[in-house]
Amino acid sequence: MAVVQQALQGYHYVFDELSDPRTKDWWLISGPGPLLTIIATYLYFCTKAGPRYMKDKKPYNLKGVVMVYNIFQIILSLFMTVLGFSFFLTESYENKCYSVDYSDNPRAMLWASGAWWFFFAKITELLDTVFFVLRKKDRQISFLHLYHHSIMPIIGWIGVKYAAGGQSIPEGCINAFIHVVMYTYYLISGLGPQYQKYLWWKKHLTTMQLIQFCIIVYLNVNSLFSSSCNYPKYLSIFVMMNCFAFFYMFGKFYYNSYVQGTKKQFVPICLKSQ
Repeated sequence: MAVVQQALQGYHYVFDELSDPRTKDWWLISGPGPLLTIIATYLYFCTKAGPRYMKDKKPYNLKGVVMVYNIFQIILSLFMTVLGFSFFLTESYENKCYSVDYSDNPRAMLWASGAWWFFFAKITELLDTVFFVLRKKDRQISFLHLYHHSIMPIIGWIGVKYAAGGQSIPEGCINAFIHVVMYTYYLISGLGPQYQKYLWWKKHLTTMQLIQFCIIVYLNVNSLFSSSCNYPKYLSIFVMMNCFAFFYMFGKFYYNSYVQGTKKQFVPICLKSQ
């Protein structure tokens, strides 16, 4: 009984007392249960239930649905990019860090809401893989693809739960801008082979991804060693570890495709055709 009580106290401490009081009751943020359920369902459907369901069926024609989805993602990502850009223009970068303002003033709440929208976007992006399953493009569903789509909602959730604002805003802005370009690529590539000639900038999209990882690592290294920064150190470490992993994968693709000129061995998430 004492063990159960200690576990409950630990749960309350981690998910209630340590959390940002402004966001703890926001949709999907109160506790880890809803998010973990979504991710577990996503992984089960995309690796087991979905392929089994589609085994004896023809691929669904989702061209119109996917087109609307891509346009939605472009608009949502553009909204977060503009919000993040306004953060750059109005907030100060003190002692190499954007600290989190935990107050209830309107501007602090605006940044907090921006962090939630980033988290929400990562939830909606799970549909990328669902569309692959329903269109029987299972070869597109690599370990990296599943890892990326599973870990990003978790990072977003932690950001909203414990640090809704501050450095998470410029990081989200950079990622959102990349997604504006990425889903524009998706949209054009989904129009048909006659539009492939307009996708000459595919190489530069990969370069943008690599630059993104470097900038985010730079920001987190600075905040990690900033004595006055209240941005969670563990979150900086977590984000950097993922950036290193993604940089390796995308860097390998870039080298094989554009430097060595060999056959693709790995197709990064951002360039998988829908």
